[in-house]
Amino acid sequence: MEKLVEYIVKSLVMDEDSVKVTSQEDGDATVIHVTVAPDDLGRVIGKAGRVASSIRTIIKSISARSGKKVFVKFGE
Repeated sequence: MEKLVEYIVKSLVMDEDSVKVTSQEDGDATVIHVTVAPDDLGRVIGKAGRVASSIRTIIKSISARSGKKVFVKFGE
């Protein structure tokens, strides 16, 4: 999952080197943390959060097959 999120985010940002994607197991769920440069945060979140919502939808649809809950959080 991390590699997919990283690929999607890197295709959106200008500074690909600043993209950091980490995951943390939290019981029965996985939380994927995405960190980008402050200038690129708006590109990843999008207007009214539409891009971020789309990324979350893609990841949730893939993770539904495995039965695990996966959450994606964005930050600087």
